[in-house]
Amino acid sequence: MRTPRRGSAYDQAEAAFKSATTKPETAASPKSSTPPEGKELVSLRLDRAVLEHFQDEGPGWQERINEALRKAAGLDD
Repeated sequence: MRTPRRGSAYDQAEAAFKSATTKPETAASPKSSTPPEGKELVSLRLDRAVLEHFQDEGPGWQERINEALRKAAGLDD
């Protein structure tokens, strides 16, 4: 069995594949106790009347529910 030469098309293809499929190493960052800001997809059960109340105003009902929950939790600035 013949081994591929250095710089052969096989070696180049293998190197390209490895670089495309390997996760880059990142410097270890200190973990904070607060999660990053952003939205998270969750499943939530709401009373039908509550859901209809927010959906009656049209698109944006998820944002309105989030806003109401932030106020109720005392997170609104």
